[in-house]
Amino acid sequence: MHAKLLEYICSDHDCTPGEREAVIRYFEPVVFSKNTLIEGAGKVPQYLYYIVSGYLRLFYTDQNGNEVTTHINCPPGFFTSYPEFINSKVSENNVECITDCELLRISKVDLDLLIHESQAMKDFSISVFQQSIAYNENRSKALSVLNAGQRYLKLMEEYPGIIQNVPIQHIASFLGMKPESLSRIRRKIIN
Repeated sequence: MHAKLLEYICSDHDCTPGEREAVIRYFEPVVFSKNTLIEGAGKVPQYLYYIVSGYLRLFYTDQNGNEVTTHINCPPGFFTSYPEFINSKVSENNVECITDCELLRISKVDLDLLIHESQAMKDFSISVFQQSIAYNENRSKALSVLNAGQRYLKLMEEYPGIIQNVPIQHIASFLGMKPESLSRIRRKIIN
């Protein structure tokens, strides 16, 4: 499982053999079944997850009891309730496996140690943080300027795996619409 993570980290950052060993030492392999809640709201997120395979979603429950999906990720990539994980704050979000998932996880304490020990990991962490900021800015812009159909087409183009592996109700919530609206959009595209 670590081979994909090492390739991801070391493709743009020169990693020494010692840094590679540290990544293997600090990232713990875990496997979760579909629909498993791996981080719960009302707690400080315990881990940053690297997705080897599978799909995860970040969601909260609104005042009406509806689940609102704010992020869906597919492999490869990192996943958690990021601001709360980094700042060791209680999160309102849940992290759930949408499919069976193979993950590598690291605690905040171990991540801090790894970044302190490894210049490659320090540089890599900065680039992941920058990518996260850019992703969130692009997502906010898409939600505000694109209509529902355009948002779905953009998701189809950029992340086709999500369309094939994630239930429609989670995709609809992620795109800021009701499942019925998404069903109409999908029928219109097919026709």
